[in-house]
Amino acid sequence: MTALPVIVGMGGINAAGRTSFHQGYRRIVLDALNAQARSETFLGLATLMNLVRVVDGQLQDTNGNNVEQSDIEARFGEQIIAGTLIRKIEKEHFDADATPWQQKMTLKSSDENAIVFETRARDLPTPVPASWKVQELEGKKVKVTIAAELDVKLDSTRDNPIKSAGQFPTGFDPSIMYNSRYQPRGLQATIFAANDAIKSTGLDWQRIMNSVEPDKIGTYSASVIGQMDDKGLGGLVKARQQGDRVSTKQLALGLNTMSTDFINAYVTGNVGTTFSTSGACATFLYNLRAAVNDIQAGRTRVAVVASVECAITPEVVEGFGNMSALANVEGLRRLDNLSSEQEPNYRKSSRPFGENCGFTLGEGAQVAILMDDALALELGADIMGSVPDVFVNADGIKKSITSPGPGNYITMAKSAALATSLLGKEALQKRSFILAHGSSTPQNRVTESLIYHKVAQTFAIDSWKVTAPKAYVGHTIAPASGDQLAIALGVFSHNIMPGITTIDKVADDVYAEHLDIRNSHYDCGDMDIAFINSKGFGGNNATATVLSAKVTLQMLAKRHGEKAMSDYADKNTSVVASQNTYKAQADLGKYELVYRFGDGAIDDNDIVIGEDGIELPGFDKAISFNTTNSYQDMF
Repeated sequence: MTALPVIVGMGGINAAGRTSFHQGYRRIVLDALNAQARSETFLGLATLMNLVRVVDGQLQDTNGNNVEQSDIEARFGEQIIAGTLIRKIEKEHFDADATPWQQKMTLKSSDENAIVFETRARDLPTPVPASWKVQELEGKKVKVTIAAELDVKLDSTRDNPIKSAGQFPTGFDPSIMYNSRYQPRGLQATIFAANDAIKSTGLDWQRIMNSVEPDKIGTYSASVIGQMDDKGLGGLVKARQQGDRVSTKQLALGLNTMSTDFINAYVTGNVGTTFSTSGACATFLYNLRAAVNDIQAGRTRVAVVASVECAITPEVVEGFGNMSALANVEGLRRLDNLSSEQEPNYRKSSRPFGENCGFTLGEGAQVAILMDDALALELGADIMGSVPDVFVNADGIKKSITSPGPGNYITMAKSAALATSLLGKEALQKRSFILAHGSSTPQNRVTESLIYHKVAQTFAIDSWKVTAPKAYVGHTIAPASGDQLAIALGVFSHNIMPGITTIDKVADDVYAEHLDIRNSHYDCGDMDIAFINSKGFGGNNATATVLSAKVTLQMLAKRHGEKAMSDYADKNTSVVASQNTYKAQADLGKYELVYRFGDGAIDDNDIVIGEDGIELPGFDKAISFNTTNSYQDMF
């Protein structure tokens, strides 16, 4: 009997806000929410953005004035809306209107005289160029005479043609939530996201760890670009060029596996599987696939699946921009018939399946907690959905490494076929929807829509619902499919399908005959199946089939029986109460992040090794050795 991987928690952060309890999703569909959900969303975002905080049990603004929850939208609503989703790049990242760079110059003397200047002796280059004449002066200074030309680089700025990104909500600062020790922004976001996901389960983490053997827990996570700010690889590669020193942390903390390592070492204390794989834009799905496979095989019973990317830096933006991949000011002006003096609407930089000119970079960290179905019932975990499989296929021979290919046809068709085999054709045709890769490039809108068109034709699907989260949060690269999963869980919970509100209409070259792509939010009714699709650079294609909580619980009842489900419902009551407690605390900004820097480290002398297993301090159960010989037919 194959274990079913079920989702029991999800947390994180992106441009829409916090992931747990669908806050980010609700920010996206804000105008379609009822009054209570809208009020809760504004409260949670206001505290996340440090616009209000709780002091002595009372909400206060930054000036110490008392604020009632009912007044938050009126007082801070415009500021909250303006400070979330895609918007003009804020100076916290860099100044898009005056981006620093170094201007090369060649200096010549303006007459027959040589170039002459004075400097400190210790500032002379090594070796001193042969054309330089150096004369020692008092005070450890020298006089330099150059008869030839002199090449110099001067600090300068330029007007960056790319000015928008999906940034964390303005004012959100994970570094002040724990002792972050000068860590890269992506790793700070990882600590926040892992805490948010674990606490969203309503289960005590130590209880989860003690419910299984220690090696039955796994962490699956990665970045693609790595930690590219000044505290990570970005600072490492440019430090000497800027006359700075490389720090002892930049190389290690910059690696793209660090999100996995930080979750293990500082949040969960995991000693089980640790796994990191990168697959361009499909990275979250690649790691999800590994977790799903391990749960199905019984190697893992609890999986922390994560991904993070915080790469809104001038260097990364320029790299994508020079590939003509990003939406720039000129392209947006051309789309909207604006003059060279008019400012584009940066909120609408990303336009999946509409007339567009490139994708918009985003930053995010997403973490999902999965368990096998038996353990979820045993613990009374709140079940958000399930992932029966994730399909990954390459593109074969390519000419351009970044161009699309046949691999995504395979992943989408396999996913649709799986859904049909599980729930039947009617569920696929009437109650399924697609979280599209939807990168907002002219090529993607054609190639991806053609895939959906052909799959829809094959399975007789009409009006296949399609939405694209990158329209709101940008392309977060590694965690992009995590953003999509978060939206899928929101749709399952709220029955509101996000429209692609950044487009006026679907572009004429999109294959939309069998697709339902709207530019406004709408009530979609109960959905059974979500397809999380990703088309990554290099031929990294992946599609996950995700089933709703309703369908998952029906499946579990079939497998485990009425008595088991009744017992589960009793246990689930206290779990939901704990979830509600955390939700209330999080909405008030009381996150209390767990950051276990050396706390609970295992002493080698306390490890007990036996012939049948290993006992570790801090874990109720021992690790059992597998003594079954899988190759006995060969002996």
